[in-house]
Parts: sequence; C-alpha cells; structure tokens
Amino acid sequence: MTQAPAIELKGISKAFGPVQANKDINVRVMPGTIHGIIGENGAGKSTLMSILYGFYKADAGEIFVAGRKTDIPNSQAAIAAGIGMVFQHFKLVQNFTVLENVILGAEDGPMLRPSLARARGVLKQLSEDYELSVDPDQLIENLSVGHQQRVEILKALYRQADILILDEPTGVLTPAEADHLFRILDGLRAQGKTIILITHKLREIMEITDTVSVMRRGGMTATVKTAETSPEQLAELMVGRKVLLQVHKTPARPGAPVLQIDDLRHTDRHGVERLRGVSLTVHAGEVLGIAGVAGNGQSELLEAIGGCVDASGSILLNGKALPLSGPGSDGAARRAAGIAHVPEDRQTEGLIMPFTAWENTVFGYHRDPACQTGPLMNNAAIKQQAQDKMTRYDVRPPNPALAARNFSGGNQQKIVLAREIERDPDVLLIGQPTRGVDIGAIEFIHKEIIRLRDAGKAILLVSVELDEIFALSDRIAVMFDGKIMGERAPESTDQTELGLLMAGVTASQAGDPIAAVDASLHQKERREARAHD
Repeated sequence: MTQAPAIELKGISKAFGPVQANKDINVRVMPGTIHGIIGENGAGKSTLMSILYGFYKADAGEIFVAGRKTDIPNSQAAIAAGIGMVFQHFKLVQNFTVLENVILGAEDGPMLRPSLARARGVLKQLSEDYELSVDPDQLIENLSVGHQQRVEILKALYRQADILILDEPTGVLTPAEADHLFRILDGLRAQGKTIILITHKLREIMEITDTVSVMRRGGMTATVKTAETSPEQLAELMVGRKVLLQVHKTPARPGAPVLQIDDLRHTDRHGVERLRGVSLTVHAGEVLGIAGVAGNGQSELLEAIGGCVDASGSILLNGKALPLSGPGSDGAARRAAGIAHVPEDRQTEGLIMPFTAWENTVFGYHRDPACQTGPLMNNAAIKQQAQDKMTRYDVRPPNPALAARNFSGGNQQKIVLAREIERDPDVLLIGQPTRGVDIGAIEFIHKEIIRLRDAGKAILLVSVELDEIFALSDRIAVMFDGKIMGERAPESTDQTELGLLMAGVTASQAGDPIAAVDASLHQKERREARAHD
C-alpha cells in the first residue's frame, strides 16, 4: 500500500492585490523526510508556509494532511493537525522561563501548577529523546540563540507536532550550533517526524535534505531528490539561467596600509561596551573579511569607522588620523576623506524608501559641486548620472523615477553599491552585502567587490555568511563580544576553526566544542546583562 504524503498542497494560489504571491502550487512532502524549499527573495516560499500554518488563507487550492483534506484557517487549526513552525525570529517571552514558554497557550486548565508539573516531565523526556537539552527553569533572556531555538522546537513537539516547518533556522547560529541543529533534525527524522526546511543556503540543502522543491516567481518549478541534483542545477532552477556560484579571482596583491585601526572602543547608550579594543589594518588591493555571529560588534565597527557613532582609540586613513568624536567625525567628513560605506541595513540606513532612485543615488554626496548649479541642485545632471549608474549596475527596472521601495531587495542593494562605489573611494566599508538578495544579484555584487579590490581599493567586508567570507576575503578576522579573536588566511583555516572563534572559543578550549560555545556565549550574555543593570 502506497504511503500517503505527510503534506500535500494542490493548486494553492494567493494574491495580495495585484501581486500574485503563489500561483497554482502543487507539492508533496513524504513522512519521515526532510524536505527543503528554496527560491529567490520574493519567490513565495514564506507565503506558502504561512498558508500551511494558517497565517494566510489561500485564494484557491486544497491542503491534505496524512491523506486527509484539512481546512487550516488559523495557527490553532495547524497545531491541531500536528503542524508546528519555528520562525526565523523566535516567538518567545524573554522574561519567562523555558517551562513557561513551552506551556504558554497549551495550559491544561486555569490552574498553572498541574500544567507546569506535567510539562516538566514531558520536557525532560523530549530533551532526552531528541538531544534538545535545555534547563527548564532558565529565563529565555539568559539563553544563547541556539538554546532559544531548541525551546521553539520543544514548544512544537510538546504540542505533539509530527510536521515541523523551520524558516531559515541557521541564520543566527554559529557553525557549531548549526551542526548541532542538523544532528537534532536527523534525530527527529529518525523518529518519524517530517521536516520542511526553508533556507537560501544551497550547501545546507545538499547536506541535510532528502528532497528539495524550487520556487520561482510564485510558482513551483521543480521537486527533485537531493541526491540526484547539484547546487548549480538548483541555482539555475531558482533563477532561470546559469549562475556562477564560485567567485573567480586572482591572488591579491596588497599594497600599502590604507586603514589602520588601533584600540578602537565604543560604548552604546545602554552602557554596553560594543567595541573592546579592536585593532586592524586593511591594505590597498585586498579584502579583509570580518566573520562573526550578528551582534558581536561588527555593526559598531563599521559605524565607528564610517562616522556614525563616537568612539575612542585611533583610526588612520593613509597615515592621517581621523577624529573619532566632535567636529569632523561625522559621516560627511568620512566620505570627503575617501571612505564609502554600504550599511548592513539598506532600507533604514542606506536608502530613504519613499524617495526616488535618482535621489537615493546622490544622498550623502549631494553637496558635491558636480551635483549643483550655483545654490541649487542640478537635478537634470543627477538624473542622468542615476540612469548611467542603474545601467552599469543592472538595476531592474532601470527607472530612476521609481521610489526605492518599489525595487526588490537585490536591486535596492545595487542602488546603494552604485552610489558608494562610483565615488571611487580609497576604502569601502560593506556590511552584509548580499543579505536578502536574490542569487542572481549575489553573483553581480561579488564580481563588483573583486573588481574594486583589483583596482587597488581597500575593502572591509562584514558578513555572517561564512561561505561569502571565504569566497571574497584575502584575510579573515573573527569578532566575538566586541573583540578580535584572531586573524586567518582563508587557505589555512576552515569553517570549524572559524566557527569556534565566532563563539569565543580559543584552540585551548576546543576539546568539547559545544560546551565551550555555551560557556562563552553565557559569559558574553552575563556581561551585557550586568551593563544593563
């Protein structure tokens, strides 16, 4: 007898006004498997999973769970059907304990004590069965990100989920934590659970899934067995053309030091020291990559160099000291000195979303004489320059009159890159260059970074994507808790070593990597908690 799919979606369609997010989607997910769903930004993956979990109601189509047609009007109905979802941004109450978060919304009655007692026993058994060890009495705010994710999985299992949807689950994990998560998923699969994994990382798809479905422009283009495909084939299915996944570059030929940073420190408005004596040197004609889990000082490093926040210590640009506070320390002065900055969050820091593309291509440089006619802005010249930049950087659609918010994430990023790179800076600071960017745009952005390096520019690159760090960097520095843990040459290290450094673990502590990671993360979190107190 043929086994019924754990999940089957038939003819699912969903539109938001004129935007068709999902178009006649059919997909089958077999029980006891890990099924990956990939696609470019805006391909419709999250909308489809939101329909399955009851956040949206499909305009057309049917959902079958274990062979039975099932109506899922809300998340309670999804949970009742045995479906759980672990969101990219966790849905946890920070000042509640693990135990309280697990039972929240699933209490047995008005009296909490029996619910907590029963949940404690179930939680202990689930932790043992699925390698999800976590202290039930610990406050969520005191847990590392990896442990918080375990709590989300335990919440779903406590509600007796047989089908787990995970949305970009490794986006905020160190490599060691990601490896541990994959072991957990292997254990869940071995126990007969069905897992749907949404990710943009082709390496993870190839490593952990049994089957993968590819979405493009709201439709389902293919479902294939993972063992019978390749990253190159999946990328082509996602984009509709061949995509260069490898960054081709010649060896760097570093020149003189351009950016020299010594004992850089910065304390945020909460009293937390975010930069704790950072020292770095970036040479002409090289990419220095900064690896680290988000929130360990990388953002503040770029902001301090770019003149966005005050700092102490020393920054030399071509041998000349830059003010770190007071007059001459702002972003305008940094740009005038030859430092260009592509911020990590393009939508809040890199662009003014309601303004047009041509206006955004000149922000920060609008006082340049080339942009002015006497006391007025030369709008005609700016518009023509914007058109030229959009053509060179393949911004789609190439319409300078469109508001920035009307472009996709990848094209918004190209607008920011065009504005900064076209100023011919001595130093380019670039944060998360391909975050939320389609795979076709990633190829273009990587080529532009290497082109600038080969033109003799000094590039400081921050990325949470280790694959990207390895592909683009000539040297790699690792940050943890506001400090540089070490520098490595890409050819003389690997993801395991960098992953431990990203968690604050030195070679002498690496005997038990998971325990060492936990200890380092807890130490960092306790330091931040003391500063807040």
